[in-house]
Amino acid sequence: MSQPRTMQTFSPPVMEARRWLDGISHPADRPLLNVSQAAPVDPPPEPLRAEMARIVMEDAGAHLYGPVLGLPELRAEIAAQWSQAYGGSVEAAQVAITSGCNQAFTAAIATLCADGDEVILPVPYYFNHAMWLDISGVRTVPLPAGPGLIPRAEDAAALITDRTRAIALVSPNNPGGVEYPAPTLTAFRDLCRARGIALIVDETYRDFDARDGAPHRLFEDAWDDTLIQLYSFSKAYRLTGHRVGAILASPARLTEVEKFLDTVAICPNQLGQRAALWGMRNLSDWLAGERCEILDRRAAIEAHFPKLAAKGWKLLGCGAYFAYLRHPHDMPSDELAPWLVRHASILCLPGTMFRPAGDPAGASELRIAFANVDRAAIGELFDRLARISP
Repeated sequence: MSQPRTMQTFSPPVMEARRWLDGISHPADRPLLNVSQAAPVDPPPEPLRAEMARIVMEDAGAHLYGPVLGLPELRAEIAAQWSQAYGGSVEAAQVAITSGCNQAFTAAIATLCADGDEVILPVPYYFNHAMWLDISGVRTVPLPAGPGLIPRAEDAAALITDRTRAIALVSPNNPGGVEYPAPTLTAFRDLCRARGIALIVDETYRDFDARDGAPHRLFEDAWDDTLIQLYSFSKAYRLTGHRVGAILASPARLTEVEKFLDTVAICPNQLGQRAALWGMRNLSDWLAGERCEILDRRAAIEAHFPKLAAKGWKLLGCGAYFAYLRHPHDMPSDELAPWLVRHASILCLPGTMFRPAGDPAGASELRIAFANVDRAAIGELFDRLARISP
C-alpha cells in the first residue's frame, strides 16, 4: 500500500525541539535560553499596531476575500522598492503576495515540478524546503557547500540531470547565516539559464544583510526567464502571525502560481498585507534600527566565540539571525541538543535537522538562532557552552 505524501517526510524540527522542554524545569539562576527558532517574539512596533487597529475598525475590505495574487498596492510597492534597491526593473505584474515565504516556495515548486523531478539544495539546507520537496514527490539533490558554507555553481553543474527543474538558494543563509557573494549568485543564474532550469533565491533575511547596497545584480537585466525570488515580511516588521510573503517571477509563472494559491488559501491575509504596505511606506528608519541591532548581535557572537574556540569549537557561519557551529563533543548533535536543554538550559537545533539522513556532518553541528537574545544573553549562552565543553 502506498503512503500518503506527508508520511514521506520528517516531523517539523522546531516542533520536535519544543517537545524537549516537556517536564523540564530550569533553575532560577539559569533561565532557558531559547535559540531554536528564527522568528522574532516581540510584536510589531507600536505605530504599526496602531495602524492595524485602525484598519480593523475602519477598512471593511480588510475582512473580505481579496485578489488571489495579493493586494495591488502592495505588489506595486514591492516592484518600486525592489527596482530601486537592486538597480533593476521589476513590474507589479511580476510580483505576487503569498501567505508567508514558505508558501512562496511551495507555490514555486508546484509550478516547476512533477513527480520524480529533482531540485538541488545546498547543504546544510533549510529543512522546510526539503520537507516540501518530499511531500511533492520531488527528489532533493544535496549540494555540499564549499569553504565558508558557500556553494559553488561548478559543483552544482555536475548534479544536473534531465529531471532537474531548479536550484534553490537561501541568502543570507538559513541555517548557516552566510551571505552569498554577488558573483556566486550570478554564476548560479548563468548556470541555470544555460541549462534551462529555474534559480530560486529565498531572501527572507535580506533586511539584515551586513553589506550596504544591493547584495546581487540579478534584477539588473531581463531576469524572469530564470530567477524566482522569495521574500517574507515576518522578520522585517514582526508580522510572523499574519503570514505575508512574496514571490517574484514572470507573469506567465504567476498565472500558474495563482492556480496553486487559490486552492490552498484563496487569498493572502488581508490585514497582514495592509500592515506590510504601511510598514514599507513608513518604517524604513525603524527597520534600519532593527538591522543595526541584529548586526550588533552578530558582532557579539564573533566577540564571544574565542572562549569556545579555545575548547575546540568552530564557527562555520554567522549572519542574519544565525550562527552555525561545529562542536567538539563525542555525543552526536541530535543527542547533544536535548542534553543541553536538561543540563545547560539551552534550546537549539542539531545539524542533523539541516542535512539528509545519513550525512555524517550533521552530527557535529548546531544552529544558534539569535533573533531573540541580546548581547548580554549571547555572552551567557557562550559561557554556558564553554563550561560544558571538554
